[in-house]
Formats: sequence, C-alpha cells, structure tokens
Amino acid sequence: MNSSPDVLVLGWIAVVVMIGLIVLFGSWFTVEQQEVAIIQRLGKFLRIARAGLNFKIPLIDQVIANVNLRVQQLTVKVETKTRDNVFVHVTVAVQFSVFPDKVYQAYYSLTDATPQITAFVFDVVRAHVPSLDLDDVFLKKDEVAQAVKGSLGAQMSEYGYDILTALVTDIDPDERVKAAMNEINANQRLLEAAKAKGEAEKVLEVKQAEAEARARRCRATESRASAPRLRAAFTIRPRCSSRDCRAPPCRKRWWCCC
Repeated sequence: MNSSPDVLVLGWIAVVVMIGLIVLFGSWFTVEQQEVAIIQRLGKFLRIARAGLNFKIPLIDQVIANVNLRVQQLTVKVETKTRDNVFVHVTVAVQFSVFPDKVYQAYYSLTDATPQITAFVFDVVRAHVPSLDLDDVFLKKDEVAQAVKGSLGAQMSEYGYDILTALVTDIDPDERVKAAMNEINANQRLLEAAKAKGEAEKVLEVKQAEAEARARRCRATESRASAPRLRAAFTIRPRCSSRDCRAPPCRKRWWCCC
C-alpha cells in the first residue's frame, strides 16, 4: 500500500525530467555561417535567426527553413535563331544570391527561384539574339550578357535576389553551319596562301629581271670601255714596202697589207 505514492512520485519526476529535456534540447538551435533560419510561431512568420546559437520556444516556435546566402550559379541553355536564320544554342551562366535584408521576400515570394530566373533568361536571349547576325552574336556576346543581367537584376530584386553577373559561356551553332563556316575559313586561308605565293613569285621575277638588266648594263659599259683599245689594235696601216715590213718595228706593232 505504501509503494503506490512512491511510484506516483517517481512517475511525476520522470515526466518533469522529460519536459526539462525537451525544453533544454528543443529551445536551442544553431545556424551555420552564411545562412539564416526562418522561424514561425504556430504557422505564422515570427523572425529570422542569424548565424550562431539561437533560442526558440519548444513546441510553439519552429524552424521551417534555412536560406542560403552564398553566391549560387545557374546555367541556362537557350535555343534561338539569328537574323540570318541560323539556329544556335546560347549558354548563359547567371550568378546570384539572396539579399541579407530581403530574406522574407526571397522565401515567401517564390517557391523556387530557379524556374523564374530561367524564364527571364529565355525571354531576354530570344529577344536580343534574333536582331543580330551569327558573326555579331560572337562579337557582341558581352552585350547579350549585359542585357540579361540588366533585365534579371530589375525583375529579381523585387523577390529578394541579387543578380551579381551574367556570362555568355558558349555559342554553339548547328553542326552543318559549323562545318560550312570551317570550310569557308579554310578556303579563305587557301586563297590568302595562293595570293602570298603569287606575290612571292612576282617579287622573284622582278628581282631576276633587275639582276639581268644590271648585268646587261655592266656588259655594255665594259664593251664601251674596251672599244677604243680594240680599234687601236686592229687599225690597218697604209701599204708599206717589203723592207719596211721586214723592219722589226713593223713586224711587232702593226698590221700591214704587204
């Protein structure tokens, strides 16, 4: 009979200890660095808990989500057509993060920001690229990226997201178009090589002609210089007598007609 009150007391003690443990371990929670926690009380937004150790009322307050404040990247691949009717795949990388002071809008305005950002990227790229030729798309990809960033920044800031940058990382035309472009470039290089070879041959011909002209001028100069000596050597002297021809000076120096 005396054991019944003791069992009842022990039961109450166990209940109190259990409640104490629930309060102890359910009241305190931690939030990681570069994250914030959304706290609701009985289904209604209460506050935002920052990084570190935080307190909440157990069974009444609830941590329903952790929002990441780090920079995130979303890659979107868009198929569109250029002004000269070439289909291309444009890959855009969007880097974004949540504004620390707009966590409420970021969590409660959008269920998932990824489809929203993807839709805006599709809209901007398909509005901008069709006004450019294929070559201009490659040359002006920074303008496309700036257009994406400007439009996304204005739209997504209302939902608590900061668009840090947008980059056009790849422009991939159709395989047949790439093959045609490669063939055109190869033909242009062959044409340039042929022109360079023709110019080189022309230069060689000009140099060879100049060398031959110089050689002819040198031979002409030498001929003019040696002409007086030849005329003097082969001058025909008047007929001389046999005695004069036999004279040593006549036999050694002059031609005579005897």
